[in-house]
Formats: sequence, C-alpha cells, structure tokens
Amino acid sequence: MWANTGYDYFIDELNFIVCGQHLAWGYIDHPPLVPLIARIAREVFGDNLLGLRLVPAYAAAGLVALTTEAARRLGGRLFARWLAGLAVLASPVLSADGLLLSADTLQPLAWLAGSLTLIAAMENRHARTRRIAWIALGVIAGLALMAKYVMAFFLIAAGIGIILTPQRRVLASSGPWLAAGLALLIVLPNLLWQQSHAWPFLQLNAAAFNGRNITFGPATYLLQEILIAGPLTAPIWMAGVAGLAFWPRFASKRWLAITWAVLMVLMLLIHGKSYYPAAIYPILLASGAVVVEAMIRGRVARSAIVAATALAGAMLAPFTLPILPIDRFIAYERGLGEATLLKSEQVAVDKQPMGELPPNYANMFGWREMAAAVGQAYQALPPTDRARAVFFARNYGEAAAVDVFGRAWNLPPAISANNNYFLWGPRDYDGQVVLLLSTAPRADLLKAYAAMGTEMRIGDLPDVKAELLKTYETAEAVASINSPYASPFERGLTLWLCRNRKLPFAADWQALKLYF
Repeated sequence: MWANTGYDYFIDELNFIVCGQHLAWGYIDHPPLVPLIARIAREVFGDNLLGLRLVPAYAAAGLVALTTEAARRLGGRLFARWLAGLAVLASPVLSADGLLLSADTLQPLAWLAGSLTLIAAMENRHARTRRIAWIALGVIAGLALMAKYVMAFFLIAAGIGIILTPQRRVLASSGPWLAAGLALLIVLPNLLWQQSHAWPFLQLNAAAFNGRNITFGPATYLLQEILIAGPLTAPIWMAGVAGLAFWPRFASKRWLAITWAVLMVLMLLIHGKSYYPAAIYPILLASGAVVVEAMIRGRVARSAIVAATALAGAMLAPFTLPILPIDRFIAYERGLGEATLLKSEQVAVDKQPMGELPPNYANMFGWREMAAAVGQAYQALPPTDRARAVFFARNYGEAAAVDVFGRAWNLPPAISANNNYFLWGPRDYDGQVVLLLSTAPRADLLKAYAAMGTEMRIGDLPDVKAELLKTYETAEAVASINSPYASPFERGLTLWLCRNRKLPFAADWQALKLYF
C-alpha cells in the first residue's frame, strides 16, 4: 500500500531500527522495548516496511477487541460494544498508533488492559483472582514503562483517583504493593541505565518543558484532546467521564474519572503534548458507550449515532492512515478544511513548522533521497578520502536515514551529536573528510523562526560557507537535495564536503551535545 502512495519509513521508525542495532537497557529518548521489537522485525522480515508495522497493526486490532470487551464488562450490551469498538476505530490518534512502530504503539492497549485489570483487582470477590489481577497489573505496567515512560503518569493519576474515593481501602492490602514491586523490578534495568548516564531522559525533556513544546491553557488543551480523539467521538468519551463521575451504576469506578482529570492537570503542568494522555480514551469510550446505550433507547437515534461515528472516522482516516496518494491527500485536506474548518495545523504538538503535510506524513518523506545524495558524494571521493570520510548529521533522523538506506552505497555509519548518536560518539573519525547538510534560508524557515519567538531576516542569517570555514579548512557544496513533501527543516538541503576540521571531533564532542 505505502509503495503505491509514496509514503515511507517514519523518522522515529528509522531511529528505532538503528537503536535496535545497538541494543541496550536504555536510550536517551526512550526505553528499550520498541528498539527490541524493531530488531526482531528486521531479523524476521528484513527491509519490509509492512513487517516492521505488523506489531502496531496487531496492537490496534487487539485494542478494538479489548475495548468492546471493556464495554461488556462495564455492563454494556450489543449496541454499547459495537459503539465502543467503532469509536476506537474512528479516533484519529488511536488509529495513528496502529500504523507506525512508535513508543506509543503499545500504550493504548496497555492502559486499557491496566484499567480493566485494576477494576478486577479491586472488585472481584475471589481472593485468588484478585491476587492474579494484581500480578498481571504489575507486569502490564512494567512492560508499558519499558516502551514509554508516559505510563507513569497514568499510574500516578490512577493512584490519586483511588486515594480520593472509597476504593482507597485496597491500599491496606498487599496487592497494590505487589503490583508496584513487579513493575519496578521489570523497569529497574532501564532506571539503572538512566542513572549511570546521568539521567539523559530528564535532560532531554527539560528542553521540551522550557520552550520547545507549546504551552496551552486548560481550555485550549481540552480542545486539542477533542481534535486528536475525534470531534464526533468526543461526546462519547465525555459521556464516559461524566458517567464515571456521577452515575450511580459506575460509583465503584469513580476513580477513573478522577484519573482523567488528574492526567489533564499533569499534562498542563509539564507542558505535555496533546497525544501524551491519548491512551486513556479507550476505557472512557467504553464507559461512554455504556452510558449512551442506557440514555438512548430509540433505534433511529442509535443508528444515527453509529452512522455519525462511522462517517467521522471515514472522513478523518486519510489524516492518519496513508490510504490516499500524497497529491490526492493534499487536495482532500484542503477541501475538507475549507468545508469543515478542520485543518491539520490546528493539532500542534510543538513549535516545529508545518508544510503542506501534517508532521506524521511529512516525516516519512525525503530520507531515501538524502541517503542517495550522501552515498553518491561518498562514492565520488578518491579511495584514500573514502577511508577517512564520514557523514556528520544535524539530527538523529538524518543520521538514521543514512544508516538504514546508505547500505546500498557502502556508507560507513553516520555520526551525530543528537540524542543516542551522541552516546555512540564520533567513533574513530577526526573530521579530516566530512559530509554534512545545511538548509538554505527560505521564507518558510523565517516564518518558523518567527513562530518560535526569534525574529530573523534574510540579512541576519549567516552565510553557510562562511560559518563552515570557521570549523573546517575547506567547504565545498557538492549536491542539492529537495523533497517537496518533507518536513520544512529537511527541504532545500545543500550537501557539503568539508575537510580538515580544526578541532577533532573527539576534542569537541561534549560541546556538540544536542538533546531534543
């Protein structure tokens, strides 16, 4: 499917592939589970993109099935189960998690399974079943934390929700502490890795908190949640929150409504991106479907709700699933935006600029062209220069693209001072022959700088060659690269061949460190 529509590997998928080639108990920007999955997928399926995305596809299918089961366990009948499963399918953020291999791939399934397991642990009458549920909760939480630390926010919010409701009596039993101990045991190797490397994940997120992420007020953040979960599915999860908070039938589960509220507060405090708490919505959609079923009995009204949910899902599907060729998607996005006032740029997660495509698509373009240009320039070098040459990437995406796609050109591993590549160091390259990229000054970049609070004009931007000559003895532009659909910062690139770095990489490496 993707080969026919122009879409390719996503930037983070390339990063996970490379991290999977450097297996460790931790990484700068994520725990170790997803790189391990990428490594296994590559071992089994080779370079097949569908093989890499098999786990997300199965996780998405499992999420739909478990959401319908959640509606049943919450007392829903056939209509509630169908509506809950359909709402998950129609939710843009949840369908996106089912496409790409990412740190978010397993979170919705884990949060939903954790919610149901926690309900069973607190409400089941049989002591043995409750103990098994607590053990299962510990395993689920531990594995989810090994995929993405955001699970910790769910556990904190759920803990506060339990403390603020009569369910706090469960804390007097050994079950919760057994679950916490198991989760800690599973994630302990990663925590020890982070501690041994001076907690780089905290250094990374300090940049996000201190300006990289957009800061929202409560109302705007709630609007972002409505948009990412789907405007026409929002009434369902909102009904779920209201039902969990006030409906006597859900009195024992009121802690879940508090969990959602606490999550929103936590996200506002840490300047969290809008999709960070998205994994809470399956349990809310299941609860909301049960509430809708109880409130609306008429067949016509129920049919209208199902039809509206399905229609909304179908209309928004092209924004998260690459089912349209890219040129048709752009035309579709413009037409839908003009008709509904719904546009991709309304859902912003950080201050990076947007082009014609939303970031989830733009970051699938340009990587192969970049690697090919670097490979051609590398092969054009004399043999003595090739032995010393290295590609020095501005960011992990460029480095990973060259590492994944550069094998056809016999390229050596790329180096970069960004994130995990910083830890892997300059290897043995001293900077005698270096290939690197720069972005030419363009109007869209100036607009991006302005959006980030930095006023710049064309005259303010330094001449690239003059800047390079401060670091290298010579700098020669050898290729131009442009992918019109790529992220704005990865378009209009110039590939430079630089020689004789004045300060060797090893001596300068610590100063070059860039975590973002």
